[in-house]
Amino acid sequence: MSSSIDSESLLSRASELISLAKKAGADQADAVVVRSRSRSVSVRLGKVEGTEASESDDFALRVFVGNRVASVSANPGFDLSALAERAVAMAKVSPEDPFACLADERDIARNYPDLDLFDPSELSTEAMTEAALAMEEAALSVNGVTNSSGAGASAGFGGLVLVTSHGFSGSYLASRFGRSVSVIAGEGTKMERDYDYDSRLYLADLDDAADIGRRAGERVVKRLNPRQVETGSNVTVVFDPRVARGFVGHIAGAINGASVARKTSFLRDKMGQQVLKAGLNITDDPLIVRGSSSRPFDGEGVRGERMVMIEDGVLKHWFLSTSTARELGLSTNGRGVRGGTQVTPASTNLALEPGDIAPEDLIRSIGNGFYVTELIGQGVNMITGEYSRGATGFWIENGELAYPVSEVTIASNLKDMFMRVTPANDIDRSYGVAAPTLAIEGMTLAGR
Repeated sequence: MSSSIDSESLLSRASELISLAKKAGADQADAVVVRSRSRSVSVRLGKVEGTEASESDDFALRVFVGNRVASVSANPGFDLSALAERAVAMAKVSPEDPFACLADERDIARNYPDLDLFDPSELSTEAMTEAALAMEEAALSVNGVTNSSGAGASAGFGGLVLVTSHGFSGSYLASRFGRSVSVIAGEGTKMERDYDYDSRLYLADLDDAADIGRRAGERVVKRLNPRQVETGSNVTVVFDPRVARGFVGHIAGAINGASVARKTSFLRDKMGQQVLKAGLNITDDPLIVRGSSSRPFDGEGVRGERMVMIEDGVLKHWFLSTSTARELGLSTNGRGVRGGTQVTPASTNLALEPGDIAPEDLIRSIGNGFYVTELIGQGVNMITGEYSRGATGFWIENGELAYPVSEVTIASNLKDMFMRVTPANDIDRSYGVAAPTLAIEGMTLAGR
């Protein structure tokens, strides 16, 4: 990957684009290059099914003429002057937007840390193929596994080059290496599928390919011969950490400033109030060294800091970009994400902080309940908080995982779920969203 990482020429080109936009009549402007390089290999049943490679440096120019704004995007090789003139001409005939603006000059980062996000390790196609085959072979060797849905390995990087008309100029890159495998157990109508994966910034941190494959095989075999369970209205549901990360994602969505501004969050009127069970904390930290979702500055050139978004159950902050903050009468907290020509707020390294009980003891304390390993469907209404999703997992009986369960639905309201959640102590901070095993009391389970 090292042959394609030089960002200096892109910074120079972006700076020139800003100058041309100002010359064409823009009051303010920013230019961004979203960078991406990736290679991947997929295999199935011992044979290579496909190899892919892609790379892009996508330019976007955003210009402001008074309260009017326009954005244009282009691929490398475009004519700088023509792009700048086109953007300014578009802005002059655009409707006014009272909230669109660059980050305030006092908020932009004058310096930013090296977060050690880029691993220059070269990973050959042969090495990726070898890893994918090793995962699949290890999974298929688990007794009871009957087929493969495929395995894959990938390597690449992404990054951002940003220049603004009020003095910010910076860039960063983050590498990414991944491995995944999906396998099937059982025959005919009694087949089950499961998977395992790992994704890291540094190649040396990736889980061993054979270990990933073995875990996938063991997971799917445990799901064989599932049962349905009786419908119940006061069931304690335990979320496996892999599922719990999605639950924390719902919290992030509910405290996103853009959702609050659009009035599409069920927590939009809850600032300063208790929204999670007392004692629980939600943190967000963009500055973790080698963090999965770390960034030295956001999509507007603002350096974010670690924040406790929900403290002792009380909502303290929204995720904010500059325009969203302005709409809400607040100030940005450096959570702006650049998506092409748009800037929207989002979390970085988000975590529901762990409790002090081991997951085994948490399950034992429940007695009877439902342990969820996979959720199906998108039955979550972020305006009302209504939650209803298909689920598979294991029935908890006398404090132990007793037998696999499928074809059930779990339901509640996220407002109630947030107030009834108990975290274990087994948090894994390897991913951009981190959560331990979670137990949630009082849910409805629809079975047979």
